[in-house]
Amino acid sequence: MPSEKESKSILFIVNNRKDRSPGQRFRFEQYLAFLEANGYRCEFSPLLNERDDKIFYAPGNYFRKFLILLNSYVKRTGNLLKARNYDAIFVFREAVYTKSTFFEKQFAKRSKVVFDFDDSIWLQNVSEANKRFAFLKNAGKTKDIIGYSHLVIAGNEYLADYARKFNRNVVIIPTTIDTEEYVRSTNSRKDETVCIGWSGSKTTIQHFSHAIEALKIVKEKYGNRISIRVIGDENYENKMLEIQGLPWKKTTEIADLSAIDIGIMPLPDDEWSKGKCGLKGLQYMALEIPTIMSPVGVNSVIIQDGENGMLAATTEEWVIKLSQLIEDKELRMRLGKAGRKTVAEGYSVEALKNRYLQLFNELIKV
Repeated sequence: MPSEKESKSILFIVNNRKDRSPGQRFRFEQYLAFLEANGYRCEFSPLLNERDDKIFYAPGNYFRKFLILLNSYVKRTGNLLKARNYDAIFVFREAVYTKSTFFEKQFAKRSKVVFDFDDSIWLQNVSEANKRFAFLKNAGKTKDIIGYSHLVIAGNEYLADYARKFNRNVVIIPTTIDTEEYVRSTNSRKDETVCIGWSGSKTTIQHFSHAIEALKIVKEKYGNRISIRVIGDENYENKMLEIQGLPWKKTTEIADLSAIDIGIMPLPDDEWSKGKCGLKGLQYMALEIPTIMSPVGVNSVIIQDGENGMLAATTEEWVIKLSQLIEDKELRMRLGKAGRKTVAEGYSVEALKNRYLQLFNELIKV
């Protein structure tokens, strides 16, 4: 590794460009300015540009997708040729979309590798748009990447427990919110309804379905006193619940979320969900939106039921707790403020930035 550097350097090996992926944004992109202010030069190497992104995550167009996969190998080969120029190489989830772990293994021979993950990615999970490429995937490669790495950063204890089977140097950094940016905006909505909201993406809209039965009962009970908002999938529609999905936009994200009076995060109780890091709930809580989560995985750690939010496992529990919040504005305000306090103290960039910096300093020791 060259001895003369203007600063310590980190190459971020990622799938998406900056501000595109929630996982990237809330796992590490929020820390980049702080790292740079403390002597680090941070370089990004995303696989997908904006044009490729539109192709890769949409159905069909398989030839273009195949070309994107080939180009990903070209790009990572270029990264590999320059790997010794970096003090650390940060890999988020994987270096390429296929079953290969070649690049992670070679990076580790040339620099210090940091591996960060925020889902149960050792379980096979292929999007509907790319089912035809499932044969190229091998979720089992996660254990190998963990084994090659010099430092593993896991989003919660469940993920860390898995990683410790293959690597001794595992630390937990929860998914965090920038509480200076996440401040609830006023006048986000003109109507007087109590708005129940869900935020996610086209790939996680399936989780919203776990709240449908409870929402039907609540809608029948309260009628026009409530409204329901879905953010992240503009194609989602439910006429019975009078829902037309809204697209996610970085520029309006906080305003769109601020229009919600009650935030919900329903999840199935399965192995994949146990690896979730509670991002949706943390976003609501940071904006002082009272939050109801399924008691799955880290959600039961984040939420102390009735103190800083609510937990609901069954349809009956969802109906009861939604009803309590719909009918009691003071309860909504109390839980909202307590939720914001929880995020500020344990799940914010401000609370964890020094710990994050310390990890890199200890790893590189320059």
